[in-house]
Amino acid sequence: MKIVKSLLIFFVMMAVLSTAILSAEGLPEEPVKAKNIILLVGDGMGFGTMELARLMEYGKDGNLYIQQIENVGLMTTNPADGIVTDSAAAGTALATGVKTFNGAIGVDMNKEPVESVTEYFQDMGKSIGLISTNTIDDATPATFGAHVSDRYSGKSEIVRDYFDSQWDVLLGGGNKYFGAAKQDGVDMIARFQDAGYNYVETRDELMNVADTDKLLGLFSRSYMNYKSDREEYDSTEPSLQEMTMKALDILAADPDGFFLMSEGARIDHAAHAADATSVWLEMIEFDDTVKYCLDWAAENGDTLVIVTADHQTMGIAPTETIDIEALKNIQVSAEYMALQLEKNADETQYTTESIMDTFSEYAGITLTDQEALGLQNNMSVDLYAYKLGWEIGSIIARNMGVGVFDRTLRAAGGTGGHSAAWVPVFAQGPGADAYRGCYDNTDLHQLMMDSMR
Repeated sequence: MKIVKSLLIFFVMMAVLSTAILSAEGLPEEPVKAKNIILLVGDGMGFGTMELARLMEYGKDGNLYIQQIENVGLMTTNPADGIVTDSAAAGTALATGVKTFNGAIGVDMNKEPVESVTEYFQDMGKSIGLISTNTIDDATPATFGAHVSDRYSGKSEIVRDYFDSQWDVLLGGGNKYFGAAKQDGVDMIARFQDAGYNYVETRDELMNVADTDKLLGLFSRSYMNYKSDREEYDSTEPSLQEMTMKALDILAADPDGFFLMSEGARIDHAAHAADATSVWLEMIEFDDTVKYCLDWAAENGDTLVIVTADHQTMGIAPTETIDIEALKNIQVSAEYMALQLEKNADETQYTTESIMDTFSEYAGITLTDQEALGLQNNMSVDLYAYKLGWEIGSIIARNMGVGVFDRTLRAAGGTGGHSAAWVPVFAQGPGADAYRGCYDNTDLHQLMMDSMR
């Protein structure tokens, strides 16, 4: 009897021990955390955008650098107040994890401020950087660093929010919003300099910056030039890759780590204009920046690189009828072409002659009289060049077989041609496998929070 009892005790102990061993082996491993996050946002970048750029740059047998990234997810982008988002509501979802209305920057549906991922990481002692080829106070960067209920009327307040929060690196366009004329008589550039920021205005000045931990770079009065137009304007601006390189040099000096958001903003602008040539060139500049960041992260370690879009614009896609070679022969943007138009004597219209000459010289297209007249009717002299380019680009896209929304859809909507199409998310680095799957844009915020907690 004692033998049986001893055996029972032995087997019970072995069972308990085995269970303990199995439980220990079955425990999930502690998630890998990143010290740094680089978030690269291709504004308006959809799957068709990427494929158009791939085909135009490398042909059907080539690959973008983005395609090297192993972990891929799909993301929905709807705002709180509708189906199709603008960049403000989309950026707010990415930065704060909160759905809001179109036009809102870092606030919820009640217009109350909500904490962004950058503010959270800054509280952890990490450095923060924001970059855009648009104005630095435009929607996407602003949602990571400001809180206003109207992206357009609140630009001056956005600049003041940046100053109050003391972001470490700010690079992009839009110096007019920092000047005294937009800031109730206060020169915000001078305020930044007085607070210890190194201020630069050209590519050369940027590349020569050394030994600083605070940098403000404003390289244009409004948004920065399209890549295709820099030579035409003798531009002194840096590229997106060069701005990102310098930001990483500065932010990496922080032993606590950093968060950097770098936006290829003019992909979206080109797509609004149905300007396939500029979409290609802006997308390739963005993709080159992705490559630099992937290489940087591989060399430096502890860095998670995330590549995504805030939304998709104008349904841009290559079609069976696309004339890639003709598109590649175009040397300037549709916006640049708009600036070449001439007004009639009483300045009430652009002349049909200048319209036809512009298309012939810059796009190699001979317009019909009907097409020229239609453009003349659609292109009000009150429109600024950016929106005039929308009309020009749409005609070029139609002539060259580009898959794109019709101009009437763009005109009828409140976003100027955005869609509710899913957008990609690519991730490489510590914890990147968490970014696989299908999810909402608010979930990306939580994933980033979890990646660096």
